[in-house]
Amino acid sequence: MEYRTGKIIVSAVGGTAAKGAKTYKVSIPSLWIKEMGIDEKKRNIELMFDGNGIYITAEKSIEEFVSQKKAMGHNLKKLNFYDDKELCSVICGDFTDKTLKVQNHTDDVVKTAFGNNKLPSWEEFMNFLEERCIPKERSGIREYLEAIGVAEYNSLEIIKKTKGKMAEDKQWIEIEEI
Repeated sequence: MEYRTGKIIVSAVGGTAAKGAKTYKVSIPSLWIKEMGIDEKKRNIELMFDGNGIYITAEKSIEEFVSQKKAMGHNLKKLNFYDDKELCSVICGDFTDKTLKVQNHTDDVVKTAFGNNKLPSWEEFMNFLEERCIPKERSGIREYLEAIGVAEYNSLEIIKKTKGKMAEDKQWIEIEEI
């Protein structure tokens, strides 16, 4: 890993921005950008912030994400999220390093797995799965789990049995091991 120091470029925002608003930019060495496979044609990136640091990666397709994670020997699952018969979102989850790649197949954000959020966190993914299950606190939960053949409350295992179907909508999930 190579390290360098730099400075943040701070400038005032124009237009209709609030008084005193600022924008922040940073210059990145050209060699690093080239090594990441970023150029004038392929310049979309993903930014991650963990509370302490900002990480920049070249945007990957689902296929690139899966290929990279499989080469690392990670545990991957692909979830296809449907609204009735329409495939709305594909979610690839790396259960080893707890990362995701999501691809929406509809512009209707109400039908997508994470609405407008195109880069959900692992926690948001876990919440999404739990929302597609019977609540943990439900009376008779032990009997329900026994009836569907699940030993303990585990959202993923429940969805494998129920497809995440809920009475109030036509959405459901298909899980594939990769």
